[in-house]
Amino acid sequence: MLKNSLLILAIFIGLTACSKYPNIPKQYHQLLDKAIATAGENAPEINKALESAPAHQKEAVAFLIAYMPERDLKSLSADFILENTDYAFMARDQFEWAKAIPDSIFFNDVLPYASLNERRDNWRKDFYERFSKYVKDCKTITEAIDSVNKNIRDELIVDYNTKRKKPDQSPYESMEQNMASCTGLSILLTDAFRAVGIPSRIGGTPNWHDKRGNHNWNEVWIDGQWYFTEYYPSGLNKSWFLADAGKAIPDNPRHAIYASSWKPTGTHFPLVWDFDIKYVHAENVSERYISIYEEAEAAKKIAETHVNVKVMMFKDNVCTFQGDDRVAVNVDVFNGNDQIGGGRTAGPTQDMNDVLEFVLPKNKEYSFNYTGESGQLKSIKLKIEDEPQTLKLYYK
Repeated sequence: MLKNSLLILAIFIGLTACSKYPNIPKQYHQLLDKAIATAGENAPEINKALESAPAHQKEAVAFLIAYMPERDLKSLSADFILENTDYAFMARDQFEWAKAIPDSIFFNDVLPYASLNERRDNWRKDFYERFSKYVKDCKTITEAIDSVNKNIRDELIVDYNTKRKKPDQSPYESMEQNMASCTGLSILLTDAFRAVGIPSRIGGTPNWHDKRGNHNWNEVWIDGQWYFTEYYPSGLNKSWFLADAGKAIPDNPRHAIYASSWKPTGTHFPLVWDFDIKYVHAENVSERYISIYEEAEAAKKIAETHVNVKVMMFKDNVCTFQGDDRVAVNVDVFNGNDQIGGGRTAGPTQDMNDVLEFVLPKNKEYSFNYTGESGQLKSIKLKIEDEPQTLKLYYK
């Protein structure tokens, strides 16, 4: 009898616990209890957000609230949280790249309404409407990133200026002044990316290795990897600061490189304007920047002595050089009697950007050997000097 009573009590407690947060995974329940207690007088608004969210958005709202800073738990309205979430899902539904983003990345790097300690502006709807027009015809996330990057300055009319009121400005604080610090510009760009379903976060260092000051920039997520960019774009993983980032000191909090995170990581983002703020979570990503820098330096050294040669194989020399005209054939490269390399050209079904490429020492003559359509061996000689070249070969 006692065992049955205990079993019934356990089931009742379990059902009560589940019904408290319907459609929200169990891992959030204790975190939500703590968040609601921390919210104090604002707890009704937090509860309203959880209760009013559509079923397919409830976990997203729970994620935001579970890891929300105390300042936001005590101040944000349910309407703010729900509108932010709704427009994040709107972007996810509209853009193909956003649909492909896993929940873990979407929740942590698209959904959040803030990156650092900036004022909590309700920018999501406005930025969705501003930047959707630039990416609506983009086919890939890389194209969308490039489009937002190229248009943000003229859309928002904000420039870097040391006369800005403060370093950690919110989007509208920067837009009202038409100026911002590197941090303010980074916040603008991350919000613009997130508004159209592009995962983005803030990267930065409290102090460069040579102690000449801090800097912030942006990171974007593409197919499982993070790349850096800036408000004034120079291309992914390309910037004036790469040489400095490559000299980061990973185990020194003042000279390491960090990337912001909504979810706790065990590390906080050191904010040079207020080192007492500990609620901005971050990852120490110094090693990745060191690796990128070392790879770039190695590529420079190779470029001094080598040149890129692209090889494309077409059906015949009267073809239109379209994708359907390409032929997949093995090509071997010789310098005299020594084979330097080999590979297979791209066929008709491969992407037009997929091209067989060799990196060859400069100022030498090479033979490019392959078997033609009738089975005969063909050999084309090419003198390589200082400039990259594209070699078109013919199968017939």
